[in-house]
Amino acid sequence: MAATTPATLTARALLLDMDGTLVNSDAVVERCWRRWAERQGLDPAAVLQVVHGRQGYATMALLLPDRPMEENYADNRVMLAEETADLDGVAPVPGAPAFMAALAELPHALVTSANEALARARMSAAALPMPETRVTAECVGASKPDPEGFLKGAAELGFHPADCVVFEDSEAGIQAGRAAGMRVVGVGPRAAALAPDLHVTDLTHLRVERAADGSILLTTVLP
Repeated sequence: MAATTPATLTARALLLDMDGTLVNSDAVVERCWRRWAERQGLDPAAVLQVVHGRQGYATMALLLPDRPMEENYADNRVMLAEETADLDGVAPVPGAPAFMAALAELPHALVTSANEALARARMSAAALPMPETRVTAECVGASKPDPEGFLKGAAELGFHPADCVVFEDSEAGIQAGRAAGMRVVGVGPRAAALAPDLHVTDLTHLRVERAADGSILLTTVLP
C-alpha cells in the first residue's frame, strides 16, 4: 500500500551503495554476466537474479559451489576489467545528482562491491562526485551480505553503526546493512519487496536536510 504521509529517518552519517542506488548500470551488468553465464553453460536469466549487490567472485561461488575459488577470483578480475571498459548506458539514478549535492557537507561514504577503478569509471560516467570516504572491493575481505564494508565505512567516518543509515537496492546489500546494525533506505524496484526501513522508487522522492543539532533528516517526498 502506498504511503499517504511522508516518512522520516534521522541519522548522523550515510553509507551509500553505488550500482542501482546512485548509478544505473543494469545494462552493463546484464551484458557482462550474460556472457559469463553462457560460457559456464548456465541459464543467464537465473544468473541475473542473484548478481546484484555481491562481488563477482561471491556470485560465482554461489552459482558454482564446487568450483575452485581460484577460478572465481580469476574470472572476477576479467569481469571487473570488462565492466570498467563498458560504460554504455551508465547513467545516474533519477535524483542522484541533487542528492549527492545535498550531501556535500554531510558525513557520507561510498560502500560498493565494485573495485576502485570500476567505481571511479561509473561515478564519472554518471557525472556524480566521488565521495572522499569510500570502501571498495579492495578494502574488505568479505563481500556483501557480510556487513564488513558498512562497518568499515562507519568506522572511517567516526560514527557508531546505530547512527548510520545505509542506502541500498539489492537483497545482499540490505542484508549487509541490517547485519551491521544499521537502518536501511531501499532504493528502486529490487528493494521494494525487502522491507527496508524506508523505501523510495528513486532519489527524487527523498529530501535531505541538516537539523539544528547537526543530524541528517531523510524525508520521503510523496508523488
